[in-house]
Amino acid sequence: MNEKRPYEQIVVEAVTPSVDGGRFPVKAVAGEACVVEARVYRHGHERLRAVVRYRGPGEPMREIPMRLVEPGIDRWHAELPLEAIGRYRFTVAGWTDHYASWVEELRKRVAAAQPDVASEIAEGMAMVARAAATATGPDGHAATTLGATLEALANDPEALLAVAASDDAVALMGRLGPRVDEGHFEPELEIVADRPRARFGAWYELFVRSQTTDEARPGTFRDAEHRLPALHRMGFDVVYLAPIHPIGHTKRKGPNNRVGAGPGDPGSPWAIGSEAGGHMAVEPALGTLDDFDRFVRAAAALDMDVALDLAIQCSPDHPWVRAHPEWFYRRADGTIRYAENPPKKYEDIYPLNFDTPDWQRLWEALLEVVRFWVAHGVRIFRVDNPHTKPIGFWTWLIDTIQREAPDVIFLAEAFTRPPMMQALAKRGFTQSYTYFTWRNTKAEITEYLTELADPAAAAYFRPNFFANTPDILPPILQQFGRPAFKQRLVLAATLSPSYGIYSGYELCENAAIPGREEYLDSEKYEIRPRDWEAPGNLNAFITRVNLARRQNPALHHLTNLRFLDIDNDQMIAYVKSTPAPASSVIVVVNLDPTQPQFGHLQVPPEAIGVAPGRPYSVDDVLTDQRFTWGETNWVRLDPIDGEPAHILRVDPGDVGA
Repeated sequence: MNEKRPYEQIVVEAVTPSVDGGRFPVKAVAGEACVVEARVYRHGHERLRAVVRYRGPGEPMREIPMRLVEPGIDRWHAELPLEAIGRYRFTVAGWTDHYASWVEELRKRVAAAQPDVASEIAEGMAMVARAAATATGPDGHAATTLGATLEALANDPEALLAVAASDDAVALMGRLGPRVDEGHFEPELEIVADRPRARFGAWYELFVRSQTTDEARPGTFRDAEHRLPALHRMGFDVVYLAPIHPIGHTKRKGPNNRVGAGPGDPGSPWAIGSEAGGHMAVEPALGTLDDFDRFVRAAAALDMDVALDLAIQCSPDHPWVRAHPEWFYRRADGTIRYAENPPKKYEDIYPLNFDTPDWQRLWEALLEVVRFWVAHGVRIFRVDNPHTKPIGFWTWLIDTIQREAPDVIFLAEAFTRPPMMQALAKRGFTQSYTYFTWRNTKAEITEYLTELADPAAAAYFRPNFFANTPDILPPILQQFGRPAFKQRLVLAATLSPSYGIYSGYELCENAAIPGREEYLDSEKYEIRPRDWEAPGNLNAFITRVNLARRQNPALHHLTNLRFLDIDNDQMIAYVKSTPAPASSVIVVVNLDPTQPQFGHLQVPPEAIGVAPGRPYSVDDVLTDQRFTWGETNWVRLDPIDGEPAHILRVDPGDVGA
C-alpha cells in the first residue's frame, strides 16, 4: 500500500449502526447480518471504493466490499456477517478507484467517437501492468492475463473497453489498485452480537417455594422441575426465579409486608442472607445446590433458560454484614440503615453503599457472585433496581462477564427516568423493562412503540414487556379481569419480541390492596400453592399466542412494526413483516375489555407484500378462522363472548402478484 497523503481526500461519515457516534456498542444477534451504511465521497467525479473493515471475537481484521446504493447522496451499503456470539469492531474505509475512474473516462471518449484515445489506453494499461507486477497468486495471474488482452486490443478501443469494463476486470483491479488516499471513519465502532434469546423469548416468573401442592411445606427445586414441561408446552423459553438465596430472620416480614413475622412465615426472598450463607448459597428449604444444578439441566433439556434474580442487597443476617460492615450505610448513631422507598419501609433489607472507600472489594465480591452462578449454568440475570447503583459498576461488571461468557444476558429492572433507563441499556444491559405496563390507550401505545421501534433506539435498547410482576398489578387487570388479561397478553407478546408474565397471570389473579397497584396477600411474603388447571385458566390461550410467536418470524423483531389505520379509537391494529423468511402478521386488538368494538381497518398492500387490489387470505391463530381480506376490512371483536384480538397470519400462498 502506498504512502498515505497528509491531508483528507475521502470523507466517510454518517456511519450506521452506531450509538452516540460510537461511544457505546450496537446490539445485534449472532447468525444474522448487520446492515452497515455510510456516506463516502470526495471532490471531483472520480469513482470510489468502500469497504467495511472488521474483526470478530478472536479473529484478525477482515474486509467486505460496500455497494453504492444511492449515488445522489453518496450512500454505501454492506451486510456485515455476525457469525459468532461476542464483540465485533468495525469501521468504514473508502478510497479513489483509479481504474474504475479510468474506465468511465474512456467510455465517455469512445462514446463521443474521439479519434485519438491512445494516451488514455496507455494510462489504463500501465495501471494493470503495475498491479500485475506486485500481485501474487490467482489475482496476479489474472492481472497478467488482463494486461496481455488489453495490449492485444490496443488498436481497437471499443473491444478493449468491453474487456476493461467487464465486472471481473473492474473487481480485480478494485482489489489490486493502490489506496493512496484512503480515509476511514473514527472512532472504531463496536457491535455486541448476542445469542437469539437476547432479542426473542417468552419469560415466565415464579417463586420456587410456591411450586408445591402441600400448604404445609414450601416447594423445592424438585417441585419446580416438575412444572417445567407444562411451561415448555405453553411456549415459554425462560423460567425466571425470584431470589433463591437464604432468607434472613432479623426483622423478617409477615404477610402483606407486615412488620413482624409469625413462626411459619417464610419472609421475603429479597431479604438475602442468613447463617446458611449469602448470594452464593441457596435457601435450605428449597433444596441443595445440587438440586438447583439438576433444575438447570432439566430446563436446558427443554431448550429453556433459567434466569436468576440478581438483587444487590442483604438481610441483617447476611455474612457480609459481619465481615464487611464498611459496605453498608450508617446512621448518625452508628447503626446500619435499612432500605426505604417512602412510604414503604424494608426493615429486613440493608442496601449496599457503593460510595464506600472499600468499593473495589465490593465490586469484586459482586463479580464473584455472578461468576459463581454462571459456573452453575445460569446464562440470564434479571437485575433488581440497577438504577440505584453506579453506571460505571454495570459497565465494568457486564463487560467483564460477557468477555468471559459472551452468551450471558442481563435484564435491567429499572422503572425510572428515561435517561437512566437508556443509559443502562447503552452501557451493557441486554434487555430492559419498560413503561408498557402503564400504556393502555391507543394513543399511548402508538406513541410509546413508535419511540421504541425507531431503529436509532432499537440499536441499543431492547424492551421486555412484562404484563405484570410481583410488584405491579396494573389497574386494568384489577378492574376488568379475564378479558383484560387476554388483551394485555396479546399486546405484550406481539408488540415486543421479548415479553413476560408473572405466575398467576394464567389464572387471572387480580386481588389487589385497595387503592394500590400491589397484590393482596402477595407471594413475596407467603407461599401460594395453586391449581394450575383451575376453571377459567388461560393456559390454552397463552399456548396459542406463544405458538404464533414461534411460528411467525415477523414477530421475532421490533423495528418492522407498522401501525395501521382503523376508524375506532378503542381498537388498535398493526402489522409486522419480514422478507426472508417471508412472514406477515396482522394484529388487531379491542382495547375496551367491557364490550364489543368494531371498525374499518386499512391494510396497505405493500405492508404485507400483496399486489394492489388483490384479495388474500388470513388465518386467525386464536380461533382457527380464515378470512378473505383486502385493502379495507370490517373488524368486530367481542372480549366477552369471543376473543379480544385477532392474530392473523397472512397466507404466503396468497401473497404476490
